[in-house]
Amino acid sequence: MIDYNMVVRILTQQDLLNAGCFDINASIQVCEKAFLAYANDDVIFPDKTSVVFEQKTQNRINCLPAGILSESVYGMKWVSVFPNNPQMKAVPNLTAIIVLSELDSGFPVAFMEGSLCSNLRTASVGAIAAEYFARRGSETIGFIGAGEQAKAHFLTMKAVRPQIKVCKIASRTENSEKMFVKQMKKFYPEVQFVTCSGNYQEAVCDADIIVTAISGQEKILQADWIKTGAFYCHVAGLEDEFTVAKMADKIVCDSWNVVKHRTQTISRMYELGMLSDEDIYADLHEVVSGQKGGRENEKEFIYFNSVGLSFVDIALANWMYEKAKAEEIGQLITLKDKSMFDM
Repeated sequence: MIDYNMVVRILTQQDLLNAGCFDINASIQVCEKAFLAYANDDVIFPDKTSVVFEQKTQNRINCLPAGILSESVYGMKWVSVFPNNPQMKAVPNLTAIIVLSELDSGFPVAFMEGSLCSNLRTASVGAIAAEYFARRGSETIGFIGAGEQAKAHFLTMKAVRPQIKVCKIASRTENSEKMFVKQMKKFYPEVQFVTCSGNYQEAVCDADIIVTAISGQEKILQADWIKTGAFYCHVAGLEDEFTVAKMADKIVCDSWNVVKHRTQTISRMYELGMLSDEDIYADLHEVVSGQKGGRENEKEFIYFNSVGLSFVDIALANWMYEKAKAEEIGQLITLKDKSMFDM
């Protein structure tokens, strides 16, 4: 007798927060473990499918599948990125959902809100890179952009570089800068937050760590703004002039093979013949697994480019699902309990 019972746990963002999934240190650890899994051939990582609806704005919807074999999980992140949403429609630029299936019977087990996972994953990967490549004594961090990604990156960067004492922020609007300070001050009241009234140079010129977390397609960050020995975390698309990458002592990617087929700064340089495979120092999994080293001296300027890898999302989403399941949080929905012929 076949048991048709198919039950899925529905998890809203509030469910995930109630389950304690907004855990910065745990997120970093889970993401680092995912890179080790990749280095050990424990990951299924197909190509993503991306549809760009408008080249100028880069409005797009992506389907990103992946699996972690040792955790017997396979999943998909369905994410839309419409960069101009905040300015044009006063709604978020990113929305996401995640579906997880177990690999015993192949049944779906979870349907989750995905932006919490996606934001934490992106910021955690940047922090892992900072752990290996930012100077140990880094005290000042500068942000271009003040949205959710910038906030998440501040929290994760502070986790790996707790010496950070000054945080400078420049964004398109003063209101977004002030909101950044108001929300982040609750986590770290001892940090000196400086709003720069949209002056991007002021935000990054003396920063040990620079993060560009913007949704536009503009060459904003300039090479002559960057101090000796800085670590630069490039988060999204076209955010810096080409000379920034050209002056780097090391260029590191979450995955160069994925990055070079996208539309980010260094992928555009690669397409134009301005950058070659030999110019890339390492992929992050090579560093995490010890195949390559991190920062070698205090004067190196290191450029980190993160494109986003679905196996890291799935590893983090599965950790969130397991936490919610253990706490019996979320709504269980029976999608099917009998054959269509037994109706």
